[in-house]
Amino acid sequence: MHGQKRIMVTGGTGFLGSFLCERLLREGNDVLCVDNYYTGSRDNVLHLLDDPRFEVLRHDITFPLYVEVDEIYNLACPASPVHYQHDPVQTVKTNVHGAINMLGLAKRTRAKIFQASTSEVYGDPAVHPQPEEYRGSVNPIGPRACYDEGKRCAETLFFDYHRQYGVEIRVARIFNTYGPRMQTNDGRVVSNFIVQALQNEPITIFGNGTQTRSFCYVDDLIEGFIRLMGAPAGVTGPINLGNPGEFQVRELAEMVIEMTGSKSGIVFKDLPVDDPTQRKPDISRATQQLGWQPKVNLREGLERTIAYFEWKLSGGVKSTLGVQSSRTAYTNLPTPAVGLPVQEAVSIGP
Repeated sequence: MHGQKRIMVTGGTGFLGSFLCERLLREGNDVLCVDNYYTGSRDNVLHLLDDPRFEVLRHDITFPLYVEVDEIYNLACPASPVHYQHDPVQTVKTNVHGAINMLGLAKRTRAKIFQASTSEVYGDPAVHPQPEEYRGSVNPIGPRACYDEGKRCAETLFFDYHRQYGVEIRVARIFNTYGPRMQTNDGRVVSNFIVQALQNEPITIFGNGTQTRSFCYVDDLIEGFIRLMGAPAGVTGPINLGNPGEFQVRELAEMVIEMTGSKSGIVFKDLPVDDPTQRKPDISRATQQLGWQPKVNLREGLERTIAYFEWKLSGGVKSTLGVQSSRTAYTNLPTPAVGLPVQEAVSIGP
């Protein structure tokens, strides 16, 4: 073993997973990146392939996996409504069967295991902001239930394996996160707005735009992951990880238009079924137990994210798609796919 630990990251070629793999490698660990590429992309980890401490394995965690590891970060699951509603049965399987398989592996190898849960376990909340003690208001038979209830069941499994078998667990509830490497057409609110603005297309808001979200930049979230995994054994979670700054969706759209210099207007469409009207984390537990709080404000994070999408949409060179920007173009990144369609979001998304 070359590094401090041998760590497996499921969903490792995805948006969050690829940043986590980078961070773990920088800390001197051996990293096994596991992904079935349903929503992940090999492009996200191409720059890591020459590192001898990094491996990539194509595998679907709904099937058992037999490897030797010290820690497991379970991030595998489509996280945007466009993707998790495309095959809801598979989404449930990934959350439930995948959790069982990864917990079984952790039990056998005595590995510490991290579960990437979600603020969607709170549903459309009746409590605001949302503390970890709040049990949520989720429709178990709605179109979002494959993700919401799948993640809730995964949390149940994690705590049952902890109580029954002594598996060392960590559970994080992730609130809206954004940054480079988000997919162009995944339907999440930040990526959707930025891509539409850069192409001077109408920005689509579902509902009247007064619904709120809290946006956490990816670097802050990964720091939260690392701190939670490194916390004392008694700190199991669940712990909210997100930025408590709360913005109306319309505020976000207007900020993106202003920052990109876009000519886009705003169009309003009906709010999807069960879409939450409020979302804001209470991060008191993360602050007290992990000493964690986000550092990147929304405008700073959007600046970096807009620069990435300019780079991606232009095929890896400085973009002139409808705007003239002073942002520094991205460098040292793999050549992106271009010409990807911009789909309307079916939801304003997690």
